[in-house]
Formats: sequence, C-alpha cells, structure tokens
Amino acid sequence: MKEVNKADVLLGLQWGDEGKGKIVDVLTPHYKVVARFQGGPNAGHTLVFEGKKYILHTIPSGIFHSGCVNVVGNGVVLDPFIINKELDQLNIPPDVLQESLFICGKAHLILPSHRLLDAALENKKGKLRIGSTLKGIGPTYTDKVARTGLRLADTATDNFIKKYEALKTEHLRLAESLGYSLSDLKLDSLTFEEYEQEWFRGLERLKSIPRVQSEVFINETLDKGARVLAEGAQGTLLDIDFGSYPYVTSSNTITAGACIGLGLAPSRIGEVFGVFKAYCTRVGGGPFPTELIGKDADHLRERGNEYGSTTGRPRRCGWLDLPALKYAVMINGVSRLIMTKADVLNQLDVIKVCTGYQIDGEEQNIFPLTLEQESLNPVYKELQGWNNSLDSVESFEQLPAALLDYVSLIEDYVQVPVDIISTGADRKQILIRKGAGILQRLAVV
Repeated sequence: MKEVNKADVLLGLQWGDEGKGKIVDVLTPHYKVVARFQGGPNAGHTLVFEGKKYILHTIPSGIFHSGCVNVVGNGVVLDPFIINKELDQLNIPPDVLQESLFICGKAHLILPSHRLLDAALENKKGKLRIGSTLKGIGPTYTDKVARTGLRLADTATDNFIKKYEALKTEHLRLAESLGYSLSDLKLDSLTFEEYEQEWFRGLERLKSIPRVQSEVFINETLDKGARVLAEGAQGTLLDIDFGSYPYVTSSNTITAGACIGLGLAPSRIGEVFGVFKAYCTRVGGGPFPTELIGKDADHLRERGNEYGSTTGRPRRCGWLDLPALKYAVMINGVSRLIMTKADVLNQLDVIKVCTGYQIDGEEQNIFPLTLEQESLNPVYKELQGWNNSLDSVESFEQLPAALLDYVSLIEDYVQVPVDIISTGADRKQILIRKGAGILQRLAVV
C-alpha cells in the first residue's frame, strides 16, 4: 500500500506571540502549501526581511515566497475590512495573488456588528474583562456554533443582504440590552457606518480571490505528493478547551484544531513543530504564574519589543514555565521544538526557570486544572546567563555554553529536542542544529 503523505503542523506553545510567523516564513521554501486553520485578525504574525517589517493578521505567513499556495481554511474567521487593508500593505500584484492566495468558502465572516457586540460584552465584564482584542472574534465563533453565522460562500446567494441585515439587527439589539450603542464605538477611528461601507468594499475585493473547499484542496494536494504546512495562530495556553479558561481565545489552537480547521484526518498529521519563547509573555487578563514585575520585566519587554502587533498593548513578561511547556507538548504531540528570542536574554547574569509549583504547601510539576489559585507559587531553578551577544554566532553548536545548558534543561524536562533557535527578528537570524530531525523532515521530497 502506498505510504500516506502527511501535513506538518506549526503552532505556539505558550500564550501566543511566540514568533510563529517568522518560523513559517523560514520553513515555507520546503512546502507547496501553507494553510491557516483557526483564529482571525486577532493574530499578528510579524516577519522581518530586507530591512522591512510586515505584520500579517489573516493571510498565511508563506505569502512572500513565490511558488507557495497560501490557504485560509474553514476554521478561520474573516473581516473583509481588515483583509483589504492587509492586501493593500502587502501590495502583491493581482495576477500573483490569484495564484498564491486561496480562501475557503466555509470560513465565517466577522460582521461590523460582531465588533460592536464584542466591545459591549467586554465592557459589561468590568474588572473581569478577559483582555479581548475587540476584533469580533468571540461573537463570530458564537454565531458559528449557534448556526446563525454567515460564511464567505453566503455572499454569492441572492438573500445575503437580507441575512446580513437580520443578523446585524440582532447584534444591535443585544448590544443595546447591555447598555451599549453605535455612538459608543469607534472602529479603527471610523464610525460604524463608515466601517460598514469599507467592509462591503473589502467584500467586493474578496470576490477576486479564488475560493476553495479547504478540506478537498488540502487532501488532494497531499495525495499528489506535495507538502503542506498547517499554521496556527495564538497559542496552546489560549485554547478554548485546554487553555487558562476563561482567559482564552474562541477557537482550538492545538494540533487537533488543524484537523477541524482544514478538514484533515488525524492520520494525515505528520510532524508537529512547537514554537516557544526563551521566556514567557501574555497579553490581556488571566493568570500568569511566572510573571515578573519591575526591572527584569521591563528588560524583557524592551529588549524583546513586547508590544502586541495587533493591539499595541504592552505584554506582561516572565520566566519560562516548564510545566506549562511540557503540558503543551503533550496536548499537541509536539515532535520538534523551536525556541525564539534567545537573544532577549543575552544581557542577564542570572536566568530563572519554573520547574514546578507550590500549591497549598505541596510541590507538583503537573500543569494544574486552574491557575487561578492564591496558593499557587512557582518553584524556580537558577541558571547562569551567557551575558553575551549572539550576533556573531553562525551555527547552533557555536552557541555559548550557558545557552546550550539552558537548552539541555528544557529538553530533559519535556523530552523533545530543540532543533531550531532564533537569535533575532530577521529571517536570516536562525540556527538549525546539525543532524536535527527537522532537517531530515525538510529534506524529504
């Protein structure tokens, strides 16, 4: 029997912002298709090359490589206004775009009124706000599950406008019941009416982008022997089921989400590449056991430019949490680890790593059901910092001994190899270990 060709998955193992976009960009030359499988414009994948910075919110991170087809899968939610702006910034010629970007007709639409409802719901929570990006993601997924949402394919039907107006009216009614109205909201500095006009202009532009059934397209691509990389957004600890609920996103950010968000059978999942920072960050509310306050937090934030690429909000910063990382590795079936932002720790004399938690006076190293426990305190192991620049390092094996010791500690704890280390923002600042399993995988045709 012919061997089944499998799709690889790349996703984040923390609270998002792990640097997934850069890694996808680096790996794309080895793949024919890069496909986003969940999330929406709450994502912010940053790519830096040739002295320029690009931020992608919905479009997959393989878009800058010729010969690669980028697919927005059925599990993604779309805001035509934001995609239109994104396409303007990318400035890709229409003929190239026709061959390099496909969107699944089953993807759900984020209506302007979804964003209004998102703001109303977040405002109602008061001090219990979860830190939503206010992009309308949650209400859109809510409508999807409630079977009242609108999909991209619906725009081709005769009664689309009627359905749009009915859903919009319901959203306005709900927002007003929460004490929120159109006059309370500015959407990207626009009034609701102005935003709605631009939304419909974006929808017209989307008509020029080829639509596919992602489940058929992806499986047929694999059947032809071509290689597929599934790209996740956000991070494992923001997963709707397995993250730090309720301070999570509205979709499944884990490997299983790639099956649902692209129409892949579990048996068609190959390697799982897990991306994590050399430390931890988090945006918005929610528990964060290793969070730092003070000069160490400020150092990490400024050195790592830890400000949300989507919201601009400063990220909370803290030490690496190994129990959480091991949990994420288990949930996703991670086979290869990729560590980013190692360079942010360059100037520290001492680095701490969380190896367990003290809960009610007892130490454990298992990620708990809930992190919202006053009695939970991290247990740290201190390591010597390398206190040196990595700019002149040309290979993984040339890394400072203290950094290699840091890597060894992580590998011993989670029992998965670190095959790649990122030492800067640019796509060229990447080190791949000699003989690494990821190299063998990427060499397969």
